Amino acid sequence: MDAATVKVLLQTHLKDCEFHVQGEGSNYDIIAIGEVFEGLRPVRKQQLVYGALNEQIADGSIHAVNIRTFTPAEWQARA
Repeated sequence: MDAATVKVLLQTHLKDCEFHVQGEGSNYDIIAIGEVFEGLRPVRKQQLVYGALNEQIADGSIHAVNIRTFTPAEWQARA
């Protein structure tokens, strides 16, 4: 598994989001940006991202992920 493959998995499940994925092996840092996160509680935001990776987490291809989620407005305001 590599960062590009993880990004494709995420884009397949959350089509209207932008992703920045770093890492290698089975550990990844994921930044997800999308309107889909608007108004959601932090746990629900994480669940959306984890949902795209459930199969790989279950089979051990992905062991650890660090997820940060933003709406487009939050992403722009972070600077």
